Amino acid sequence: MGATEKAIHLVQAAIAKAHYAEALVSPKIKTEKRIAVIGAGVAGMKAALSLADKDCEVILIEKEPFVGGRVAQWDTLSTTTETGKEMTTRLYNELLKRDNITIFTNSELISNKGSVGNIEVVVRKTPRYVKGSCHPEDLKRAIEVCPVEVPDEFNFRLTNRKAIYKNYPSEYPQTPVIDMKACTRCGECEKVCTAIDFTETAEEFTFHVGSVLMATGFDSYTPAYGEFGYATSDKVITLPQFKRMIDTQEGKLLHKGKEVHNIAYIYCVGSRQEEGGNTYCSRNCCTSTIHAAVTAKARFPEINNFHFNRGLRTYGKQEILYADSLRNGDIYLQSYEDGPPTVSTNATGTTTVKINDILTASKELEVDADLVVLVTGMVPRADNTIGSLFKLPKGRDQFFNEIHMKLRPVETVIDGITIAGACQGPKNIAESVNSALSASTKSFSIVNKGELETEPLIAVINPDKCTWCGACEEACPFDAILKTEADGRTIAQINNSVCKGCGMCTPVCEPDAIDLIACSSAEIMSMIDALA
Repeated sequence: MGATEKAIHLVQAAIAKAHYAEALVSPKIKTEKRIAVIGAGVAGMKAALSLADKDCEVILIEKEPFVGGRVAQWDTLSTTTETGKEMTTRLYNELLKRDNITIFTNSELISNKGSVGNIEVVVRKTPRYVKGSCHPEDLKRAIEVCPVEVPDEFNFRLTNRKAIYKNYPSEYPQTPVIDMKACTRCGECEKVCTAIDFTETAEEFTFHVGSVLMATGFDSYTPAYGEFGYATSDKVITLPQFKRMIDTQEGKLLHKGKEVHNIAYIYCVGSRQEEGGNTYCSRNCCTSTIHAAVTAKARFPEINNFHFNRGLRTYGKQEILYADSLRNGDIYLQSYEDGPPTVSTNATGTTTVKINDILTASKELEVDADLVVLVTGMVPRADNTIGSLFKLPKGRDQFFNEIHMKLRPVETVIDGITIAGACQGPKNIAESVNSALSASTKSFSIVNKGELETEPLIAVINPDKCTWCGACEEACPFDAILKTEADGRTIAQINNSVCKGCGMCTPVCEPDAIDLIACSSAEIMSMIDALA
């Protein structure tokens, strides 16, 4: 009996609300058929190519002087038969074939305004200070006379480069650049190369785009001082440094002028940390390490590989690499999560790695290593300026966060902004490319029709009641409320293309000047009256 009475009241409330019902009309906004892709690594380049092939204009923006990202730093790759150089060369040549792709290197997006469909972005392009017509011999002499040397980040600081330098063969465009952060403006290079021009100044370009695709990549974890002997022992290096070593050496593997025989790999440095730091798994580290070990063994047969791990995760077809490693005679030693290996160096300079190996009933085993390789994982970019600019949300791992990992895997809560590649979490090359293609398809769907329909259930302002106190602007999580002038008064205005109809603004409005479509004050009060 009580349930029937309740149902009658609910129907009466619905009928009362229906008296105020109006037809829902989705706001329509025009969209620019142009998309900005931020980051020109493999993910960014693949996304740009995919968009260009859909007859969409693309602005590809890369902060560094050269495109290619992390892949350009590798020789052999674990997930493909191509080398890093071959992959970046192929993608760059494809970019040049598309007339609807504009590439900005040494450039940075510095401001944005607007909303989905019409986002105004400002790009600042820093000059290279070297003209493309520079003669190779003149450039060579300019590099020789440059007195400034800085650690070469491309080689993970294993070597130095001059303040004026030419890129590696795997980086494009093939144009030299001057690092003005290191340059002392001594003028020595100008004396021997007429193509150098220090009078060049930065330029700013403004574009209107319908969507922005983020493919800003990742950084490698930098171990703390003393972590597994890092920075305290010259025999301890990181996995990226080791990969560059084996890619650039032949004959015998040397480190600090000494031949390397025993190599100890310590896994999960900066990943799967129980307390503090990064609790997530970086997914690709195990595969990269085993691939590096197999490659090193093939090039330097006299080495011995010892893998100190907490459980391996070479998922999918990458198990084949693990089988190859075992056939090569690599030795795997495993510890518990709370008992990682230790690294110590004695007075004679011998570096020893010890572990309580659970595969041999927790026996304490040790290896005198000529080289200790710390398997460092992926971490979010240290420079998150672009994320702050667009107010992109981040997850607990501090990577950019998607709306739903299964249903909406490349969309963000900021309409018109999609994410791809390792900027949203650790990924290998194949996974980054797949997410880039997905993000490009989603971004293109926003701008393709030239007109975009937004949700009709949004907030509306009654200008006669609004006195502009600013409380609604502070409460809005989507920056959908603007201050505007109307008939000589300052009132609030709703940006229909950004508003989500969440209702956060309505309870803080003292004059009751804000209503939600389909949930207005009149509708709610009529329902309460019917229920009462």
